[in-house]
Amino acid sequence: MLELTTQDILLGKHASNKEEAIKRIATDLVSKGLVADGYERGMLAREQQNSTFLGNGIAIPHGTTDTRDLVKQTGVQIHHFANGVDWGDGNTAFLAIGIAAKSGEHLGILKQLTHVLSSDGVEDALKKAESAEQVLAVLKGENQQPLLFDESCVTLHFPVTELTSMSAVCAGKLKNAKAVNNAFVADLVAKAPTHIGQGMWVTSSSKGVNQTALSLVTVESEFHQDGHPVKGLLTVAGKGAEYIDALNNVTHLLASNKLVDVFNASAADAVKMLLEARQSGLSATYKIKNAHGLHARPGALLVSVAKTFDSQIWVTNVTAEGKQVNAKSLMKVIALGVKQGHELAFVAEGTDAQQALDAIGIAISNGLGEG
Repeated sequence: MLELTTQDILLGKHASNKEEAIKRIATDLVSKGLVADGYERGMLAREQQNSTFLGNGIAIPHGTTDTRDLVKQTGVQIHHFANGVDWGDGNTAFLAIGIAAKSGEHLGILKQLTHVLSSDGVEDALKKAESAEQVLAVLKGENQQPLLFDESCVTLHFPVTELTSMSAVCAGKLKNAKAVNNAFVADLVAKAPTHIGQGMWVTSSSKGVNQTALSLVTVESEFHQDGHPVKGLLTVAGKGAEYIDALNNVTHLLASNKLVDVFNASAADAVKMLLEARQSGLSATYKIKNAHGLHARPGALLVSVAKTFDSQIWVTNVTAEGKQVNAKSLMKVIALGVKQGHELAFVAEGTDAQQALDAIGIAISNGLGEG
């Protein structure tokens, strides 16, 4: 798999607009012997088709399929813009990763980037980076930690009759795991949790958080607070956005009237239910025909099709035994590392679920914009 290195990163770059930035990156790709003259034309054309800005200050300019024959060797050239470059639509790029790819090797880079595209502080860290080592550390997520939520963060059937005590239990669990400090505990117990339905309450704080984490406590006997039943409390210690998928899963369980399963589950199963994706709804499986898999352009088209429907849509790369992700998130779709011939299993739930699956199937059959 193609790996990013400090040798690929050039600092101190300046450009008045994204077109100028792309031209300079293309020139360096030629100088490195990665592409032949003319590849710049494909990079500019690709940018006109769809913005290559991914988020968090990162853009990935690359060529079109009809200029792929100009690629001599798969590789990248990264330009760091401390002052930023206007990438259109109100987006500022501090890092532009110019990609030259003969086939699907570049998908590995896109997969590496997905974890930094949803994390807090990445854009600011890139802006302030003063060395290639610092830039690479940000891209590799060396200063980031994954979501903490395992059996040690769960307390089942706790004998309690007030939400404040439940908040204290959750805060204590997270403090023992060193995910939070006393500032978090004090702020959390001072807050009033929110009832989201079916006996589940949620509370959160971003103060004194060392690592994004979740904690769950369920009660021994149901009681009532403000006219609502209390069966469990989910606590969020928010430092980054890693907890979002778990909250989306809670929303799904709520909508499908299955939160009761969480309250009756073992600690391990409760964690699994909140972290793993949904299995209900209509489903369909399609094979990707694109010669270079789901790189940015076909991936963006797939996501744009999914976004036209109200239904919730998830997708799994069953060939690579990947996890189920939100089909409306470009960074999550790219992270699946889909190559030609891989089969994608879609699950859609909502009033237009069948229409969504049919439209996605047609888009894939038509080559997702690549014929």
